[in-house]
Amino acid sequence: MPYVVRPAGLTDAPAITELLNQVDLIEIGRPETDLHTVEADLRHPEADLARNSWLAFHEGRLVAYGLLWDESGGDRIDIDHYVLPDHQEAGQQLFEAMEARSLAKARENGAERAVVHLHLNIEPTLDTALIEKRGWSVVRRYHVLRRPVDPVGDPAPQPPSGVRLRACADDADRRRVHALYQATFASHFDFHPRTYEQWLHDVDAEGLDWSLVWIASTETHGDAGFLLARDDREAMGWIRSIGVLPEARTLGLGGLLLRHAFAAFAARGRDTVGLGVDTGNTTGAPGLYARHGMTVHYAVDTWEAVLAPQQAQLTSQ
Repeated sequence: MPYVVRPAGLTDAPAITELLNQVDLIEIGRPETDLHTVEADLRHPEADLARNSWLAFHEGRLVAYGLLWDESGGDRIDIDHYVLPDHQEAGQQLFEAMEARSLAKARENGAERAVVHLHLNIEPTLDTALIEKRGWSVVRRYHVLRRPVDPVGDPAPQPPSGVRLRACADDADRRRVHALYQATFASHFDFHPRTYEQWLHDVDAEGLDWSLVWIASTETHGDAGFLLARDDREAMGWIRSIGVLPEARTLGLGGLLLRHAFAAFAARGRDTVGLGVDTGNTTGAPGLYARHGMTVHYAVDTWEAVLAPQQAQLTSQ
């Protein structure tokens, strides 16, 4: 089956969004990809679309999409890959190109190998047997959780004595949230340190409502926790990240921030709030979310391949 493959551009965002929503419909039962999210990925200053993106068309229809990015500056490379079920050949064609580019990018960074990660739904449109043959395997699982909210059942919580919540009001607060994010996620699986400027692009700061970003502080620890949420997803209100410094994790700040976000979204008329969590998280986050009524919406696996020059040559044969 002949395919036309080329890099993506910002004007391709609507077609990519349509493809991703077709994949969503198959994998999770409803479309949950928004155009602005795809546009943010494509216009990210580190995207380098000419070398790090791929579109595969069949008879003018987009059937597969790939995007590569490098947050580590070393051997760790991340890729996104989407393909319609009846176009596995196109998916494989993109995989070969993405593996080759991943190794080249890692070597540009001075590494001799590439450790590549890919997130896939546990029942993906991609035939995973094809990538298992290429040496890929699952190394981690994430859950996307969700919870219904309403103004009556989710009133704004009252912070306990000595605890204060404030909205992210200015650049100083934004820099504090960035510092808290770096500190609270430093020991998490697959974490890569990011500068303040890089982080602003990562969270699509230009499109972020900063009134939905809160900092929790205590008299003893000062600023000790944060929650970053966004209200620009059609499917649900979304908590992008929540973190509490290790020395303050017994004070209930995570639960307070979570309940505060539920109340804020309910007051805005949202009926559902979601977030993603690493099931191997050792900070107690999965238990915290379960205690606050969040249940599994769907699951995502992290697949990994370790590519070296000789191996890449063999897998391309």
